[in-house]
Amino acid sequence: MRLLSTLLLCSASVAGLSTPALAQDTAPEAESDSSYTENVIIVQTRRRAEDVQDVPAVIDTVSADQVSKLNMRSFQDVSAIVPGLQMESEANGVGGGAKLRGVNFDVNASGNNPTVEFYFNDAPITAGVILQQMYDIGMIEVQRGPQGTLRGRASPSGSITVTAKKPDLYEYGGFADMTANDIGTLNFKGAVNIPVIEGVAAIRAAGVWDENEGDRVRSIYAAKDPFARTKSGRISALVQPTDWLKLEGMYQRLDRKARTYDQVASFSEVNPDAQASPVYISTKDRLSNMESGRDVRQIYDIYNWRAEASAMGQVLIYQGQHYTQKLTGLENEDKGDFFTGQFNRNNYSDISSTSHEIRLQNDARVLGIFDYVIGFFDYKNDTPTELNKPTIIGFPISATQGFTAAVAQTEISRTGNSHEQSFFGNVTAHIGEGTEIAGGLRHIDYNETNGLFINGSPVVQGGQSAKKWIYSASIKHDFSRDFMVYASTGSSWRPGLNVVGDFSAAPSALELSFLNLPAETSKSYEIGFKSTLLGGRAHLNVTAYHQKFKNYPYRIPGQGVYYINYGVDQSTTPVTVYPEVAQFNFVGAVPVEVNGVEGDLSVNVTDNWDIGITAAYSLGKIKNGTVPCNDLNGDGIPDATTSAPSLSDLAAIVGSNNISACQVSQRAGFGSPFSATVTSEYRLPLSASTDAFVRGLLSFNGASRVDPNNAFDDVSSYGLVNLFTGIRDQGGAWTVTLFAKNLLNTQKTLTRSAPLFTSYRDPFIPDPNTGLPSAQTYTSTYTGVTMTPPREFGINVRYAFGSR
Repeated sequence: MRLLSTLLLCSASVAGLSTPALAQDTAPEAESDSSYTENVIIVQTRRRAEDVQDVPAVIDTVSADQVSKLNMRSFQDVSAIVPGLQMESEANGVGGGAKLRGVNFDVNASGNNPTVEFYFNDAPITAGVILQQMYDIGMIEVQRGPQGTLRGRASPSGSITVTAKKPDLYEYGGFADMTANDIGTLNFKGAVNIPVIEGVAAIRAAGVWDENEGDRVRSIYAAKDPFARTKSGRISALVQPTDWLKLEGMYQRLDRKARTYDQVASFSEVNPDAQASPVYISTKDRLSNMESGRDVRQIYDIYNWRAEASAMGQVLIYQGQHYTQKLTGLENEDKGDFFTGQFNRNNYSDISSTSHEIRLQNDARVLGIFDYVIGFFDYKNDTPTELNKPTIIGFPISATQGFTAAVAQTEISRTGNSHEQSFFGNVTAHIGEGTEIAGGLRHIDYNETNGLFINGSPVVQGGQSAKKWIYSASIKHDFSRDFMVYASTGSSWRPGLNVVGDFSAAPSALELSFLNLPAETSKSYEIGFKSTLLGGRAHLNVTAYHQKFKNYPYRIPGQGVYYINYGVDQSTTPVTVYPEVAQFNFVGAVPVEVNGVEGDLSVNVTDNWDIGITAAYSLGKIKNGTVPCNDLNGDGIPDATTSAPSLSDLAAIVGSNNISACQVSQRAGFGSPFSATVTSEYRLPLSASTDAFVRGLLSFNGASRVDPNNAFDDVSSYGLVNLFTGIRDQGGAWTVTLFAKNLLNTQKTLTRSAPLFTSYRDPFIPDPNTGLPSAQTYTSTYTGVTMTPPREFGINVRYAFGSR
């Protein structure tokens, strides 16, 4: 513990901000400060290999070496070393997303065009495929700010590119990697590289098998334990018959099964006026009131291919990809746990996506001045979803328990397909020795159709078509070989959203306005500098930015807002539509302004000691936007609700609108505005071929208000400390590492919903309008919570040979 404290205090004493030095491979020895050269980090941000210090943009890199050093098993682990980046997977298995620069993303709200776009081997891919077990990765690049004039699709907040390791044409090699910890994790991964024809053709096979207990949330009932089991394999081929032609192909399958439980805590934990729970549960207990858990199955198949042809200093590149997602999951419809048994909404999605991109770019600089990229992009996405939603018919037998008389099932299907085509181009002019001006354009042609069907009958059918230009521009100047200043601007566009989750058979016009949103536009302005200090031993980079959004899709946090949902009763003739109280995270299209500062400082203190500090501050604010809200007193201000309203109370306020709307000016992001990471590694030679090492990682998050209208979910600042120590071969052939993640066992509640509730229909209280069982609600004494990951102690053993 004293060693860790000393390590972190020394790291924090370096004034500044940093890209983690761990992202680099082992550095060559320095001859002197004046000639010291650390290994250069090469990125493909601008579609060509460049030193990250030469690119006028904020780029965080994560190398294969860093993935191994920090024992990153799941892709979400990347957020621990990239401040301001939040990545989440949906508990129901539908996917996930990333958040950057002060605004949120929710896959259920933001459709198929995310705030942060993901790429796999240079082709766009949904976050749900990426946010899984991570193995045999070559490089990860996190680029902040508007993207789209150089690759793929427009995204307003950034992009994350993931590159799998490619076959080596000349050398056999591979690796085996094993991790085990004290909380039920076993992880095995490895790869083998075979040059089939030396210098001409090679294949690489890689895979992972992982079993763990997820977030370790268990049920208060005698239910099966949580688990997550992932099996994945990948095979890649590379053929280069001549110097001017290169062909690549890859296939990957990932199969994940999981059983999870929604974590709850007694509301009285934070609200002394709340009713006592039948069984008191604190957040630290990691317990759930679900009776049988949520079973999830995810199967992803990815086909990725690429061809490159070079001639006369130019390169023609074609990149293609097709992937499918078969997603099966459950959603608990009795969140208040009022009835015996669990009543699940069954979800099934069979999604497919195909992209093609062809581009021409220079290899040798044109006229000694210009670099360029021009291309065409085509993307098709088909997202059918089938649901089976139960409505509980029952009555209370006590204040905390009900009796189930029957269950009415509603068949729901959601259809959607989109087709995007675009032309893009980017030109960079190098003027003299130190000045560079770049600009790019993309013309987007987007078409989409969608529909909602309930029990086979269409409820909503629509679509949209749009054509839009976006742009980017930057200028940089090198005042010396060690100091560069840059400024940039860019725009972005995303199509209007069709939000999935409200399956009412009779939605109102206001309700539909929070489901079918107009297109979003944004503009960003950025200025910064990059510098090299101490003769090459340190890098200091800082940037500041301002971004404005129109029609940003702001999704209501927590469990959402109460509204009147209309279900369908097929047991009557004719079929009857009945009202009930429901809750959903509706979305408002709002104006947002974001201001922020990001920076990094990395220092090689000695040949054996590296320190890195990275920090980000980003504050996004809604500027007088209209949002769906809980406004049960009708004053136009969102209420802090502590219980679900009755149908009559809600109807008296919302009337035929089914839902309330409020004008707000408040935070647009739910995470902490400030976050930082500190990484440090010290190496001690034990022999001519063996090193001992100690490395630490501190991830710090400042205080935040998750939901501005929830007085009980504020999060104070906290830090998570990971420590790694062990021995390794200096040439990288083997490593043995002991590690502790969340070493100090920090247990922090990160989100807390309003009290959970259950909607049901009481057969003994007929509805005066329909004569059917009336809609009732039960509010439980528990709230939904999430918290920091559990502490784990573990060991990692890795052996590598040849090309690795």
